[in-house]
Amino acid sequence: MLDQKTIDTVKSTIPLLESVGSVFTNHFYQRMFTHNPELKDVFNLSHQRSGKQPVALMDAVLAYANHLDNPAVLLSAVERIAQKHTGFMVQPEQYAVVGEHLLKTIEELAPDAATPEVLEAWGKAYQLLADIFIQREQQIYQASATKRGGWQGTREFWVTEKKVESSEITSFVLEPVDVQPVADYLPGQYLSIYLDSDRLTHKEYRQYSLSDRPNGRSYRISVKREAGGVVSNHLHQHLQQGDILEVLPPAGDFKLEVEPDTPVVLLSAGVGLTPMLSMLNTLLEESHLASIHYLHACEDGRQHAFREYIEQQARQHFQLSSYTWYNRPLDEDRPGEDYQYQGLMELEPLRLQLLADRENVQFYFCGPVGFMQMINRQLREWGLVRLRSTMSYSGRTKLFEGVRGGYIPARAEDQALLGVVITSIISSAILSASTWGVVSSKSPVQCLILELAICPCPCGK
Repeated sequence: MLDQKTIDTVKSTIPLLESVGSVFTNHFYQRMFTHNPELKDVFNLSHQRSGKQPVALMDAVLAYANHLDNPAVLLSAVERIAQKHTGFMVQPEQYAVVGEHLLKTIEELAPDAATPEVLEAWGKAYQLLADIFIQREQQIYQASATKRGGWQGTREFWVTEKKVESSEITSFVLEPVDVQPVADYLPGQYLSIYLDSDRLTHKEYRQYSLSDRPNGRSYRISVKREAGGVVSNHLHQHLQQGDILEVLPPAGDFKLEVEPDTPVVLLSAGVGLTPMLSMLNTLLEESHLASIHYLHACEDGRQHAFREYIEQQARQHFQLSSYTWYNRPLDEDRPGEDYQYQGLMELEPLRLQLLADRENVQFYFCGPVGFMQMINRQLREWGLVRLRSTMSYSGRTKLFEGVRGGYIPARAEDQALLGVVITSIISSAILSASTWGVVSSKSPVQCLILELAICPCPCGK
């Protein structure tokens, strides 16, 4: 733990850091990539060009400095980020490199303020958090390597199937070249891929949600082609059946956790359906006893992925019901058949069905930031309690909310208190890389935990 003098010294630099803003992080990245260009193969450079990563890092630095005296707020965030880092094969020595450039940036941009005392304090603060990540990441690497079908590092997989699911989404089924079993995963987790292609300027890592249930033989990812997306366009255009991908073990802390008699509502928009499909297929495979509601929103029928598959599952499983929203239906889209509702996903018409077992139902949702905000608002208006959520950076819109792993109380006075606390930290919440949530009416108000996702490496996650 840090001594009080170190905490006070770091906190004393907060006004200076706030005054320089992204100048600090832009200088940091320029310095690091100049001296250690090999790290360009780890960082998402498209986020550098767009300005996302420098802004995220600045928010992380400020958030960490503001909460040095209350490290408990970091615990759950550490787990999520550590899971993410294992998908980049982050190693202990890389933390040392990042720490060096962080201190040098402080020294170069603020030579008068960067006294030996200040640099020592920041060095201690950085090393504390880095050590926590290093320890947890080594545990994750070891667990992945020792489980049945597991491995550490990259493993070669064949693309055994490539299937166009919609105008924007294509699925890839991957089977190991060594023809050995593959590790199971929890529905909601993701797979990391590593690309080293002559068609790409840099080596690239990407994470994609697994879009089917575990089967011990193969994995499926379903990738949306993003405008200007270097890797997604590469996969859509160039990756073909028979090609080989280097794959890292499944990871992630967003996962389905329900009892067999728990009603489940799965809500998604756009490519946010990928983890929902994994959850749905797992529930159906396990013959889930309670009701399952699958709700999906997209722009139109051409962008609607897995439509026929979901319709087929709903016919075959009595406990599954499906509802679809098209924002702007095409002339060819059939109301009542291809979709049930037009516009954005408004839940009120389905309130009675979704809350038939109000005391037990759980909601899982995933999609763009605007969708997450809208669903979160509607469920809170219904008086539900938020168990776990991550709402973060997506597309070109920023949502500064770093609340995760806590209960949102149903009592009005507790909601008012939470609003005050969120407001006080809103400017320093780090933006993460994924967007999802879990809401339930089941759990009592046990605690109020605000956890900021702060990454010391700083990968922008």
